Amino acid sequence: MSEVLSPTKTPKVGFVSLGCPKALTDSELILTQLSAEGYQTSKTFEGADLVIVNTCGFIDDAVKESLDTIGEALAGNGRVIVTGCLGARSAEGGGNLVRAMHPSVLAVTGPHATQEVMDAVHSHCPKPHDPFMDLVPGAFGEAGVKLTPRHYAYLKISEGCNHRCTFCIIPSMRGDLVSRPVGDVLKEARALFEGGVKELLVISQDTSAYGVDVKYRTGFWDGRPVKTRMLDLVQALGDLAAPHGAWVRLHYVYPYPSVDEVIALMATGHVLPYLDVPFQHSHPDVLKRMKRPASGEKNLERIERWRDACPELVVRSTFIAGFPGETEEEFQHLLDFVREAQIDRAGCFAYSAVDGAAANELPGMLPLELREERRARFMAVAEEVSTARLRRRVGATMQVLVDAAPGLGRKGGVGRSYADAPEIDGTVQLLPPEKISKTLKVGEFTRARIVGTQGHDLVALPV
Repeated sequence: MSEVLSPTKTPKVGFVSLGCPKALTDSELILTQLSAEGYQTSKTFEGADLVIVNTCGFIDDAVKESLDTIGEALAGNGRVIVTGCLGARSAEGGGNLVRAMHPSVLAVTGPHATQEVMDAVHSHCPKPHDPFMDLVPGAFGEAGVKLTPRHYAYLKISEGCNHRCTFCIIPSMRGDLVSRPVGDVLKEARALFEGGVKELLVISQDTSAYGVDVKYRTGFWDGRPVKTRMLDLVQALGDLAAPHGAWVRLHYVYPYPSVDEVIALMATGHVLPYLDVPFQHSHPDVLKRMKRPASGEKNLERIERWRDACPELVVRSTFIAGFPGETEEEFQHLLDFVREAQIDRAGCFAYSAVDGAAANELPGMLPLELREERRARFMAVAEEVSTARLRRRVGATMQVLVDAAPGLGRKGGVGRSYADAPEIDGTVQLLPPEKISKTLKVGEFTRARIVGTQGHDLVALPV
């Protein structure tokens, strides 16, 4: 039996968002709708009328974190709605995994299911009034509520993925590629820039494939035609960012030949010369077992060609060590690739058997100890390459976006250069300015001279 709220009580919804930036944008959509309908939101369980948990279900650690958080929400509140990738996972023997582990949850939905979540909220916590988007407090107009600091935001351009990589179950949870209409994407981007966002991080499962599902059809933006295609979208985003002096950063870019055209925009400064490319491995036989869309040799050639066209280009990537059947020779090939490709920023996962992934059935599953040992060896090489590339920046003056500046930065602060995406790359440790008149402000740019390195970070003096 749902609690009946008094007409004067404003309903309060607790909210927890777990997982990747794509899940974060789902959370932002739900929070925008909640706020538009007059609900208050809370980061705590106690005192809320119900709690929404947006889950991740990609790897075992994420599944455990999500299930534990649902348990904590049930213990702390008792009325819980579950959404996100874990909500789409099946339990062994059939049925829904979340319901099998936590049968008392009020409702369970999969990812990108804003309306289903709101329907569940309405059933258990009636809305206080009709929605009007201009009533949303703290939002970016049509772009809605954001969970990031006000000076940067994620912009999701599509859902789902057409690849069937053997280690991944995302298509089974999020479906095939569905590109957002280009006009809607650009409308949201403009609202964010006009609201003060200084860095727009473009995300999807496969940014390079934007528009494939609609055959790159022509959409309309501000009365002019724009193709639903990565190149045209990036060009338009750069145009929108320019008057605000803002950055556009591209994530999850698969190394298709079409990326060459985007590199040209990076070389002219139209968008940041930064590419987040999920290579995953380098050896052709491992890539074949992974069912990845490119070979290691072609990737080396592409990176070389990209850097010839845009010498300032920074490449970040993620890799998997210890994939089923990976030999020591194949792993050495990966280490050589990282050295030869000079990957600026690299992350690595030891292969984890995800329920439902085709790779689990491949022969040659390696012992966990060996997978972890290879991951550690990979990270040692990756750090060696990364720190050497960082040292080359000492003496240069760079534009830095300030993320933290206590006391107007008189004792220094923390920022990021174009080479640093928030939370996944390094930072620029800003020293106290030498000039008394020089101050730092969160969300604004400052010029800084690089004077040293510190692990994965740069050390710089504001000028």
